[in-house]
Amino acid sequence: MAWWGTVIGGALGWMMGGPLGAILGAALGGNFDRGISLGDKLNPQFGPGGQERVQMAFFTATFSVMGHIAKADGHVSPQEITAAQNLMAQMQLNAQQRKAAVQLFEQGKAHDFPLNDILLQLKQECHRRRNLIQMFVEIQIGTALADGRIDSKEKQIIYAIGQTLGFSIADIDHLFSIASGAQASSNNALTLKQAYAILGVDASASEAEVKKAYRRLMSQHHPDKLVSKGLPDEMIEIATRKTQEIRKAYELIRKEKS
Repeated sequence: MAWWGTVIGGALGWMMGGPLGAILGAALGGNFDRGISLGDKLNPQFGPGGQERVQMAFFTATFSVMGHIAKADGHVSPQEITAAQNLMAQMQLNAQQRKAAVQLFEQGKAHDFPLNDILLQLKQECHRRRNLIQMFVEIQIGTALADGRIDSKEKQIIYAIGQTLGFSIADIDHLFSIASGAQASSNNALTLKQAYAILGVDASASEAEVKKAYRRLMSQHHPDKLVSKGLPDEMIEIATRKTQEIRKAYELIRKEKS
């Protein structure tokens, strides 16, 4: 939570500029849409590529884009609001953080929300951290699926988000499979077909191929690795749940093959 303490400490020089800095500043009730080079010298962690700066960018983009997707079909459903609240609960946000997250969510619902600018800056801030960006997309997909279905406009936005961040259509479809399987897993209703979809392999895959896919996904979602790349500490529980869901899928397939 070190990044948050720095942000609310009022050190404007440690704030990033651009659209992410602007909307976070608005959420905090201040004007943080400009960067001051002095801050980078005082705290390298808030310079370009610094871990705390990446954490701040991830937090800001996550909740604002979540609001944008929720509003994509013209209204925000109670399930989507609950999904955002559940995410805040999983993160164990304090009162100030929760207030900021709600404000970011509200800004994302605005008709003039600069989605593309936000995504491009997030991609820049998370340079060479593909697994971290993938986690961001997975969180957004999970929100879109919160009400048990996905509107065509929501899906269109998800695809656009993924492609802007460097993912192919096939990549995004796989992330949808992971999210759908995660919902089934949490309800103890995971099917063998969904398990294969989560691992991204066919039912005809060999045990070696299944194990390879499993290990790759576990590496991508490893909580410690993601935090070291800039995932906010508060989101470690989300990454942990992802690994549990992947493990359930693998165990189900392994049991079937044995």
